[in-house]
Amino acid sequence: MSAIDALGKAQYVNLETFRKNGIGVRTPVWSARDGDDIVIFTEGDSYKVKRLRRDPRIRIAECGVRGALKGPWHDGTGRIVDNEAEKQSALRALHKKYGWQMTLVDWGARLKGSKKNWAVLTIRLGNDE
Repeated sequence: MSAIDALGKAQYVNLETFRKNGIGVRTPVWSARDGDDIVIFTEGDSYKVKRLRRDPRIRIAECGVRGALKGPWHDGTGRIVDNEAEKQSALRALHKKYGWQMTLVDWGARLKGSKKNWAVLTIRLGNDE
């Protein structure tokens, strides 16, 4: 199974983004495969978004809910999606994968009014993957 297939099927992935000083910060997140990319969603003002704006390098690995690694690290490039059609495609992929769980998260965010602040990130694995 290819790296993108394995990461696309993983329940959680550990996303590592990098601070100004180069130290990596790991965060377990939900993800889905959308074409040739892995997609995630997060709050638009989260630190992972701020770090990604400054440095598009990422590392990603399959993990458990608390971040314990279940597979090897893969290098890639992340980007914040600003195209509405691309955002909707990514969110559809996440809804398809996580079903009722994603629906509950979506519903809760709508009630709180925080969904409008969601950011969608795409991750493209390096060429050797």
